Amino acid sequence: MTGFDKLNQRRLAVLGAPVLALTLLAPAAHAATPTDVDPAAAGAAVLERIGAPTTTTADGPVWSPVATGFASTPTDDLPHGTTGGAGGDMVTVRDAAALAAAAASDDPLTIYVKGTIEPDEFGSMIDVASDKTIVGFASGAELVGVGLRLDHVENVVVRNLRFRDSYVPGDWDGKSADNDNDGIRIDTSSHVWIDHNELTRLGDGLIDVRKDSTAVTLSWNYLHDHNKTVGVGWTENLVTEITMHHNRFANTYQRNASMGSVAAGHLYNNWFDGQAQYGTMSRGPSQLVVESSVYSNGEDAIVANEAESRVESRGNRFVNIRGRKDDTGPTFDPAARYAYTADDVDDVTRIVTAGAGTLGAPEKVGRTVTVALDGTGDYASIGAAVGAASRSPHPVDVVVEPGVYREVVRVWPGADGVTIRGATGDPQDVVLTYDLAAGQAKFYGGTFGHTGSPVLSVLADDVTLRDLTVENAYDEATNGGSQALALRTAGDRTVLDGVRLLGNQDTYLADPGSGAAAARTYVTDSYIEGDVDFVYGGGTLVVEDSEIRSLDRGSATNNGYVAAPATVPGGKGFLFTHTRFTSDAAAGSVFLGRPWHPSSNPLVDPSVVVRDSWLGAHVGTPAWSDMSGWSWRDDFMREYRNAGPGAAPAGEVADGRPQLSEKEATAHTREAYLSGDDGWAPWR
Repeated sequence: MTGFDKLNQRRLAVLGAPVLALTLLAPAAHAATPTDVDPAAAGAAVLERIGAPTTTTADGPVWSPVATGFASTPTDDLPHGTTGGAGGDMVTVRDAAALAAAAASDDPLTIYVKGTIEPDEFGSMIDVASDKTIVGFASGAELVGVGLRLDHVENVVVRNLRFRDSYVPGDWDGKSADNDNDGIRIDTSSHVWIDHNELTRLGDGLIDVRKDSTAVTLSWNYLHDHNKTVGVGWTENLVTEITMHHNRFANTYQRNASMGSVAAGHLYNNWFDGQAQYGTMSRGPSQLVVESSVYSNGEDAIVANEAESRVESRGNRFVNIRGRKDDTGPTFDPAARYAYTADDVDDVTRIVTAGAGTLGAPEKVGRTVTVALDGTGDYASIGAAVGAASRSPHPVDVVVEPGVYREVVRVWPGADGVTIRGATGDPQDVVLTYDLAAGQAKFYGGTFGHTGSPVLSVLADDVTLRDLTVENAYDEATNGGSQALALRTAGDRTVLDGVRLLGNQDTYLADPGSGAAAARTYVTDSYIEGDVDFVYGGGTLVVEDSEIRSLDRGSATNNGYVAAPATVPGGKGFLFTHTRFTSDAAAGSVFLGRPWHPSSNPLVDPSVVVRDSWLGAHVGTPAWSDMSGWSWRDDFMREYRNAGPGAAPAGEVADGRPQLSEKEATAHTREAYLSGDDGWAPWR
């Protein structure tokens, strides 16, 4: 007996394990799998027909012939657990009408999908009856602009299908009344196995498991470039039993997964990469085990949302994760429910990258891709295009057509060399906007902070932003003052060329990043506006040939501060050169900057130089201010050869307006700040 056969035998043997909870609302009746059908043989025949590989891991076959996890657990009606259409006829479909007719059949069926299925009505959903296996034939089978709905059914298998592009352009929040389309929606259903699918860029959720659905397994799926990923709940009953294993999540903002009213949820060997809000959440009285999974590049990896929420964290790995990694202690033992062997967490990223998703060639991304709100682009959201670029083996030029794009975008590590540029060359034509504030409360506790609130964060190296506007539209007048970042850069060698950054407090954060040296950013021919510390951080920054505009807060004496450097050891600080400082604020009411010592950190050495620039009358004397008990005079705040009504009188020594000496000036140039050991010269 081979290892493959032994694993299948073990999985079938544990189908006698006790059932923890029963569905409270019975699904529709189904035609039971004939007793003379061997589910393992039937499953193996499907896999052979579609050309699935026979690779294995410690947990068994990557393409298992029988259901895994909670979908494998038996009932009187389903003594073999989830078998789908095993024992029934086979049919091949090539269009939406044929798929809908076959999926609605009362009889057990194995439905092979060939090619691309597109509906007559964009954003619609196809109803699936009980006892169905819907499987993509070989590679390239996909549902575009349409999803599958399982409502009061049982015994359904969905495998090897790509679900994509029911996204409503501009509706990143997924609230459009015109499109409530999910990739797969499961309502009040049981024994459902969702395996080896790809889901991306859909109207609402990628997969929703709702209303007392149970005995569900999501395995080896690839979910990416989307806001709301996997939602579980929409019920007050503690019924749902669900397994999620060996799934890959990439550039997924939230719900990875959001588990509400889950009696037993087991997540193992998943890879969550790039969650800008939160990863896995236990909600209500849910009982979760999260095991041997990898969380990388994100916020709040594991969250127990309420006092009664439980999540047991076993041997997970966290890489570049900020925030919560909750572990409330033991919950239940998945091994008592079904057979499984968690792969070593060291192997998860490699295994899941190689095995998750559909058959066929891996994701391909062109060297130039377009984003457009009218449906003519390769993508309809900037975030989706940038997410794809982060997984590409080559640099990608993302060209954005005119429009207002309301979304939160992260340029994750891996997107090195990406360019995001407006198509017309006029930055006012392309506006990326959102309205989160750093002090704003998350629904599950805490605040968004300086890493959660930016509309756009650049976390990769060698990224260029060109000819576009980034705006944090947080309404201070209505909601009160708060940090509200338009842009955060933390990658090295970032370039902003022809970019408009709009906000109020803390518009732009030049972070030092996590490298040995402070991350470097070059800004040219750009516009940055705000009022309080609206250019700040510990990175190395040169702003050249640009406009820095201070907003008028209506004060006669203090309308804010431009820069708040927190220069880290080895960093150069901020240099503004050949730049115009403008404002409608009262004369002498704006400071050029003040020294920031985060958490009173004495190791930072704030440095900012404004040279060869034009200063409006709003700039006062002294040009610098103290901050949180730290005197600006103890740090490096200097000017050199500035002009305009707000500049210090030429040739005069003015208290509060220290100037560079001629010798010092040679050390404060764009070359001295940015060239580094690699000779970086983005102005060439």
